Amino acid sequence: NGVDYLRAHGVEVEPRDGAPGARAFDVYMACYEQGLMVRQTGDTIALCPPLIVSEAQIDELITGVGDAITATD
Repeated sequence: NGVDYLRAHGVEVEPRDGAPGARAFDVYMACYEQGLMVRQTGDTIALCPPLIVSEAQIDELITGVGDAITATD
């Protein structure tokens, strides 16, 4: 069984003073290093899982993005 309704969602991160987009880029890179496919646009991390995805894969994505956000300052 896959997840029924998770097509595209985003997480807006708090920008660094005087450096819009920099923190989100760091989150994007941390996700990339974990093998997670996300997109960064400005201060938003976009999550767009494939059409066929398991709950375990969604959990991995959400956990990984959360870890990446926590790791950035």
